[in-house]
Amino acid sequence: MGRSKGEFNTKIHAKSDKCGNLIGFAFTGGEVSDCPHFAVLLDIGPDIKPRAAIGDKGYSCKANRDAARTRGIVPIIPYKSNEKNQPKSFAKTLYKSRARIEQGFGKLKRFKRVALRCEKTECNYRSIVSIAAGLCLIKFVHMA
Repeated sequence: MGRSKGEFNTKIHAKSDKCGNLIGFAFTGGEVSDCPHFAVLLDIGPDIKPRAAIGDKGYSCKANRDAARTRGIVPIIPYKSNEKNQPKSFAKTLYKSRARIEQGFGKLKRFKRVALRCEKTECNYRSIVSIAAGLCLIKFVHMA
């Protein structure tokens, strides 16, 4: 748990499938930058090799794009406005599918203990997020 704007906060860096279901996640403190944790996201979760990695501008840097390319993954991360050597085109249609990831976070934040970060330790918070992500994966339960 880290301090951000005077209070304790935690960031969830998540990896999801194309439907927005969370399949892996990592935590950092609220004051920590997103950029260095992109390589961790590429390595966590099931042994599925994605074709593309879609991220927001927080993950925008040359090292992250190179890390994805060395793994054979196409990085779809928008460039920051002050970044040098920006290409002329960007895959906007693929980037629109990032809305699925945001919808996955929306499902996760329906759980009050996840949204309010009630847990005091990382271990407990990781457990609550895992349970919530697992319940989000269960589409329906057949009762006999």
